[in-house]
Amino acid sequence: MGKPDLISFVGVEGVAVTSAAHNRSSRHPLSRRQLVLRGAAAAAGITAGGAVGLLRNSATALAATPSTEQDRKIFNFALVLEYLQAAFYAEALRQGRLTGEVRHFAEVVAEHERAHVEYLRKALGAQARERPRFDFGDATRDEKSFLKAAVTLENTGVVAYNGQAANLTKPALAAAAEIVSVEGRHAAWVSDLAGQAPAPRAADVGQSAAEVLATLQSTRFLQST
Repeated sequence: MGKPDLISFVGVEGVAVTSAAHNRSSRHPLSRRQLVLRGAAAAAGITAGGAVGLLRNSATALAATPSTEQDRKIFNFALVLEYLQAAFYAEALRQGRLTGEVRHFAEVVAEHERAHVEYLRKALGAQARERPRFDFGDATRDEKSFLKAAVTLENTGVVAYNGQAANLTKPALAAAAEIVSVEGRHAAWVSDLAGQAPAPRAADVGQSAAEVLATLQSTRFLQST
């Protein structure tokens, strides 16, 4: 992958994005990757208010034309999501309640998410936000609860990135595409493990920053920044 920089950022999640122009005009994001990115800009504005702060700042955070400054905001929200996922899988493995293929899934994806965090921090440099505090409750202490939460987190990541594709500069969008397919595989894998269809649609939609952040808030995992 070469030396990371703000433009060559690839540590985001989702699936390949198409029809960005249509997404912008129709307000129906393209795929998982855009959604996370829209949420990303909001996360850049998180304050001590935690998830509530994310929702409060999301409405106007990405109103500007794509720019390197906006790329940084989006990448910082992506970093929050990667922090969240990395911490979730790490804690689930520490709890020792996962077995068989579910544990194998957690081990593989935990490595991926840690790599995404490391890459994003290097790409953002001094502007990378610090790791928030999380509380996963019973979601990491029981295999069934773990699968339910993992399905939510992975699919939220997909729609989040899809919702932000049109808000990135072309170089940043092209670089992000290197990771989105991997994140889409995470979502398909865990959905299958949870007994759900791994690919229920011919195309993934995206969500707005407010919608993504509302989902994150509903999990109660994000405690503070």
